[in-house]
Amino acid sequence: MKTLSIAAALTLFAGAALAQATPVGVWKTIDDKTKTERAQIRITESGGVLSGRIEKLLAPDAKPDAVCDKCSDDRKGKPIVGMEILRGVRKTDGHDHWDGGTILDAAEGKVYKVRMTPADGGKKLDVRGYVGMPMLGRTQTWIRIE
Repeated sequence: MKTLSIAAALTLFAGAALAQATPVGVWKTIDDKTKTERAQIRITESGGVLSGRIEKLLAPDAKPDAVCDKCSDDRKGKPIVGMEILRGVRKTDGHDHWDGGTILDAAEGKVYKVRMTPADGGKKLDVRGYVGMPMLGRTQTWIRIE
């Protein structure tokens, strides 16, 4: 009976840890070049597909009413706060990362392929934007807020 209780407790803790090893949640983006906070992003899941929206701009020089002038798709001229920057991202079977979608660099108006990998037990998220293959890109590490 004692062994069964211990096994049940370990299963609950493992489930909680696994739940945190998903990109779903609220993240603080950190610029990979300047190491400064840039934005707060909420990633949600619907039907196994992840999407992410900018909830808040955190950079000291950010304008709260900024629009994406450099975007060339349906987001052109739209407010950056509330903008969907992650689209079509899915869990990769047999791997610990999510990819297959795109990420928008709102500052540059460029869209890249994206790969997201939870790190540090789900407290961090390595977000890699790339062209062609993942080796041809750059990675930002986002910090989980909730």
